[in-house]
Amino acid sequence: MRKLLIPIAALSALFLPAAAFADLPVGTKAPMFRTSVALGGKTMRFSLRQNLRQGPVVVYFFPKAFTAGCTAEAHAFAEATADFAAMGATVVGLSADDLPTLRKFSTEECRDKFAVGVASPQIIKGFDVALSRPGLSTAMTKRTSYVIAQDGTITMVHSDMDYRDHMKLTLAAVKKLAAKR
Repeated sequence: MRKLLIPIAALSALFLPAAAFADLPVGTKAPMFRTSVALGGKTMRFSLRQNLRQGPVVVYFFPKAFTAGCTAEAHAFAEATADFAAMGATVVGLSADDLPTLRKFSTEECRDKFAVGVASPQIIKGFDVALSRPGLSTAMTKRTSYVIAQDGTITMVHSDMDYRDHMKLTLAAVKKLAAKR
């Protein structure tokens, strides 16, 4: 009987959705990073450490620019940008897409409201958001949102390939942080 448990457990892991796998837990320090981002079609540098000096940061990872779910998620974050800003929070979206694609995405889908940037292999590994699925030949990230408090501590994690709750849950977490100030 014991011999059957290991193969069954290994086999069941193949069928679990990507969201079931571990992300960085609440209460841990977020990996500090710098990367190239696009805002309104313009390229600039983004430093998590520097942005945390101004307030909490929402770092949301999305699999691929211009796909239906990622576009809808970008629209939701764009519509809520003023709400995040009113609480002193910065929003940045990250994916493994290249910078030219993200420049276009920043204007067309993010509506010039927030930055989207390149999730390098080091950033993807640091935040534990690598999307690995059979047949996936290019680097992609899981759809995972983190809210990071000013001290660099992760206060909220939501990992779900369904885009619909990411903005709502991160906004609620930022409101909770703002209420504590």
